Amino acid sequence: MVEKNDLETLNTSVEKQSEQISSLESRAEENVQALTRVNRESTETILQAITEQVEKPACPPAPEQPVCTIAESSSDGRADRLEGKVIVGKVEKFYLVGPGLVYDARIDSGAETSSLDARNITRFERDGNNWVRFDVPVPGSDDLETIEHEVSRRVRIIQSTTDESERRVVVELQFMIGDHRQQAEFTLTNREHLSHSVLVGRNILRDVMLIDVGKEFATELPDDLPEENNGDES
Repeated sequence: MVEKNDLETLNTSVEKQSEQISSLESRAEENVQALTRVNRESTETILQAITEQVEKPACPPAPEQPVCTIAESSSDGRADRLEGKVIVGKVEKFYLVGPGLVYDARIDSGAETSSLDARNITRFERDGNNWVRFDVPVPGSDDLETIEHEVSRRVRIIQSTTDESERRVVVELQFMIGDHRQQAEFTLTNREHLSHSVLVGRNILRDVMLIDVGKEFATELPDDLPEENNGDES
């Protein structure tokens, strides 16, 4: 049997131990809260320091895009060359110096001589020399323009379809194809029924031009075209 005094003493000891345990638990909780608060403050301090030290990279300003200004300038014409010879297609823009008319000329290596569409051909004499007056069509209209020119010579042309011959007047005319300017002989004949007013034959092509039959308008006339004949040029 446990005496009453001993039981009271035991109860008193248990109560004291319980109080001590409660006190220890309270202190432990306070310490945990304090540590949590310190850790949070330390974390915030570290993050703030990182934010201050590591700045957001600044992107360099975008470079200004260059503005290309196309200067208006006149074209000097174009004509590709191979070994010094002008490369032409089977049809080319043909500028007749003098009247200043531009035709679509057919390029034909099968024709010996070149020819120009001429109407109302009239021969006459001037200062003892043989001259000719003729009309040429104005492209894009029904108008005709009259030209007077000294006769270079006369040739006999045999028609392939009839075996009949025809004498034609030949004159020397200046012309341009691309940036190439030349003076050459042209027979005058009515080409009204043909598709092209000008035929460029071998007398011009020889040693000067090469035909690329797969092309048309391989050359380009200059913007500033001469208006008058300036003597013999090639």
